[in-house]
Amino acid sequence: MPEYTQPTAEHDPFAYLEELNDETFAWAQERSNESLRIFAGKRFERHLHETDAIMSAKDKLVVGTRRGDYVYDFYADGQYPRGLWRRTRKEDYDAYKDESTQPAWETLVDIGALGAQEKQPWVYGGMKICHDGYDRALLTLRLGGSDTTVVREFDLATKEFMTDGFNKPLGKGDMRWLNKNAVIVAHTFEDSVTRSGYPHSVRLWSRNTPLEDAALILEGRDTDVMVGGHNFNMEGFEKTVVYRAITFRNHEFYDMNRGTYELTRIQVPASANCGAVRHWLTVQLREDWALHGTTFTAGSLLALPYDEALDAPVAEHVHVIFEPTDSSSLLSYAATKSGIMFTVLDNVRTDLFFAEDCGEHWDIHDLRPDVGEFNNIRVQPVNPDIRDGVHLLVTGFLTPPTLYRGSFVGGFSAEHFTLRPLRSTPDRFDTTGLEVRQRWVSSADGTRVPYFLVGNTDALNGSSPAPTLLSAYGGFEIKSTPSYSSLYGKGLLEKGYVYALANIRGGGEFGPRWHQAALRENRPRAYEDFIAVARDLVDAGITTVPQLAAIGGSNGGLLMGNMYTHYPQHFGAIVCQVPLLDMKRYSHLLAGASWVSEFGDPDTDDWEFLKEISAYHNVNPDDIHPTLLLTTSTKDDRVHPAHARKFMALLESMGKPVHYFENAEGGHAGAADVKQKAYIYAMIFTYLDNAILP
Repeated sequence: MPEYTQPTAEHDPFAYLEELNDETFAWAQERSNESLRIFAGKRFERHLHETDAIMSAKDKLVVGTRRGDYVYDFYADGQYPRGLWRRTRKEDYDAYKDESTQPAWETLVDIGALGAQEKQPWVYGGMKICHDGYDRALLTLRLGGSDTTVVREFDLATKEFMTDGFNKPLGKGDMRWLNKNAVIVAHTFEDSVTRSGYPHSVRLWSRNTPLEDAALILEGRDTDVMVGGHNFNMEGFEKTVVYRAITFRNHEFYDMNRGTYELTRIQVPASANCGAVRHWLTVQLREDWALHGTTFTAGSLLALPYDEALDAPVAEHVHVIFEPTDSSSLLSYAATKSGIMFTVLDNVRTDLFFAEDCGEHWDIHDLRPDVGEFNNIRVQPVNPDIRDGVHLLVTGFLTPPTLYRGSFVGGFSAEHFTLRPLRSTPDRFDTTGLEVRQRWVSSADGTRVPYFLVGNTDALNGSSPAPTLLSAYGGFEIKSTPSYSSLYGKGLLEKGYVYALANIRGGGEFGPRWHQAALRENRPRAYEDFIAVARDLVDAGITTVPQLAAIGGSNGGLLMGNMYTHYPQHFGAIVCQVPLLDMKRYSHLLAGASWVSEFGDPDTDDWEFLKEISAYHNVNPDDIHPTLLLTTSTKDDRVHPAHARKFMALLESMGKPVHYFENAEGGHAGAADVKQKAYIYAMIFTYLDNAILP
């Protein structure tokens, strides 16, 4: 055991664990093996049997992507844990209702077999099919599940990779079709990498020319996060937009003329996000936009003529598709033939709207689909070039993912909108006696914070305290909404646990203001929100402190680190996954520099507030801490595994009760395939059982 030394801004006693070499890997594996030895036994085997059965199941809900005459899908089960990229004829997919009408799938690439053949731990990273003929694809493969990728051109006629095609070598970045003979590519060339480790430029690569000769389209600066591009491929309204991500939330957007490749700056606020729908530019505001005496509210979704946005937007021609209220925020939106389908969160409950493009104005229709009070809706247009019909994927804490077909008949109002269930996954756990509730609690500054509860009625009524797992994220404007977790359901809820999901500040549940309330020096507001929920769970009799566990990953791992250091007396156990923990070094490790606008710059006076949330620098050896499980991945090239490693070494030197597991691959997801995910969650559930069950 190393001798205890308190980390400071000037001295890091465990800095050597930032090195990714055989010595530090052996250090990590020694501790991982010790954790597995401790967790081994009948309880772990039971959890592993259950998690593996769920992850290996063949009766998953398939929601394919329609391109040309085919529907494409990525599918993984126990037989193919790395998954199959496959396709079926669109008419067979349209007739697919249940397992008895399962279409005949044609395997294009067996990812596991490809990795074995090439002796590389490939993980599927997505595909893009060329709209110019629909006979070529760009397939992304992630090395061990990391953000480091190759992109390869695939011939859909011969079902083979093209050795002389568009093939991006290993590195961070992306590639998108411009047409069959040209792509726009962002790649981490040796001399073209931002401080965050992402592409410094986006280029035009023509067929039968070397990648090194690809023509420069847009170049960024070393201090940018990245440079990249997007296509909008609605037939007749095709557009390409390239961008500089100056910070995580501030961009310069440029329209690229597809004939001349000339760039024109799009005149929207740097903090906004934008897209294209037919001849409209869509703008999602993160800050108020004052335009010619008119102010458009932060959090709004706007539509304005695309051509005007390239010259001088006119306030009178800007249409408000959605404007937030104190309780509502935009969740997502997607284009259809005649308008925009969008979802809204109102007090973290989802509603569905359709914005009808009437030419000179837009009509907004609240569709009010009856899909369950706490269920969440995801929209996927079926064929937006020619249709307004959509697929709706509905899910909730107790509702397995269910696919509906939404159609308009005779108009676009709620009475003209029909929902038809298509298929769903089976129940993966017993929901008898379980219910979902929403509670609100006041944080330290009086702000009302909502959270969801899932569990049996007696526990939720406070008459029979139960072991409880509390989760949150609270960062980067990410919204935490209800979803069906078959693993949590089988491993925890079915066995008497309560699950709680907190919608703390830093997230986006109430739009940009909710996110901005916990930026930089205000990050502790998120932690105060979380601990207010933890206290409320105990005060309401839902659980007790020894029975209360918390879990979070990535930014949520930083949240867990702060629970461990600042509020240890409120938890019986904590699970900290792929975490940020050392806020002095974070901006120098991998992609960390890209998050300076979120957290602050530790190399400036910002360290004065950052040091207060740097868990690595705040562990008091005299405090009584709950037991802790740290998990990470050696192949995580977004949040460096050194955060978890150094925290483990520090706690080990203090003699604190801590367990550690580092998966050799998996990237920031922590697991590279369904088998690995099953194994990690079996370990987490065993740890929780050991730590907080009476």
